[in-house]
Amino acid sequence: MPTIRKRGNEQWHVQVRRKGYPHATSTFATRAEAERWARDVEGEMDRGVYHERFLAESNTLYEVLKRYVDEITPLKKGAGPEAIRIRKLLEDDLCKYKMAALSPIVARDWRERRLRQPAFHGKGNVSGATVRREMDILSAAVNYARREWGIRMENPFELIERPAPARARERRLELGEEELLIKALTPAPRRDDGTFVPASRNPLLLPYVTFAVETAMRRSEILSLTWENIRLDEQTCYLPDTKNGYSRTVPLSKKAVRILKALPQPHGGLVFPITKNALKLGLRRAIERAGLKNFRPHDLRHEGTTRLSKKLPNVIELSAVTGHRDLASLKRYYHPDPKDLAKKIG
Repeated sequence: MPTIRKRGNEQWHVQVRRKGYPHATSTFATRAEAERWARDVEGEMDRGVYHERFLAESNTLYEVLKRYVDEITPLKKGAGPEAIRIRKLLEDDLCKYKMAALSPIVARDWRERRLRQPAFHGKGNVSGATVRREMDILSAAVNYARREWGIRMENPFELIERPAPARARERRLELGEEELLIKALTPAPRRDDGTFVPASRNPLLLPYVTFAVETAMRRSEILSLTWENIRLDEQTCYLPDTKNGYSRTVPLSKKAVRILKALPQPHGGLVFPITKNALKLGLRRAIERAGLKNFRPHDLRHEGTTRLSKKLPNVIELSAVTGHRDLASLKRYYHPDPKDLAKKIG
């Protein structure tokens, strides 16, 4: 039998004790609510499911996310970006909720509040794409806690609507822009007065850009490419570990081979020995010097994929080169020129 006592003038304290279960206690405004809660708890104990509810009521979202980022996130390929997002989420008031208290209404209110907050870069509000990524992380953490940590609850982030996905970027290099970018990336000598002409001072940036456009490879794939996995005589390079978890061998064009042959070839090691941050900053500065508007380094993959599509109209062959596992992913990067398609259909 539950023990129900009145505390002060406004609260009713209820306690349920059952052998083999942790003591269940709670406080309510009325005796009727306390009795109803006690009946529910005793019923769950009779069915053998109360322990899971106890975990949901005794753990906050903060505790679950903290454990998830410490134990699970480091095992993922995108561990770095996900850890940054989770640590930002840990600062949100949403994480003060007990897992049992999370509901679609709570999740919806958080979503709407996030969409009204200013973006990190200070331009406008947080985008729908950012909130979608955060919802994906929250949903994954809750589902893992349900499967592996015995926390019995519904996943509220699966029950609410996600913000509309961002439109796929279609930015390509326009007429004359490639020449401007190459000029901005070409290392320049010192002036007579000892100062540098505004240009790239890193000799790896130009071959990186031309190789990225020629192969449509991802940044992570190019930066992890090693000389021991390149077969110049066969015009191939082997990628043992890619973003989607699969290895693949990438065919290289003759131009790509020429780019590689022009690079220093030490005995082993990385083909492009440059850090991700140095590459990011160097390309950003070059894009600014070239005067390219709304162009991002990742757009090089868009450009490369579109150019390859003209050589490989078979999407199966195209995906084998670019590494896309499904057509939906490939369509984000494949932007054929409507004038070219009109010529093909007559």
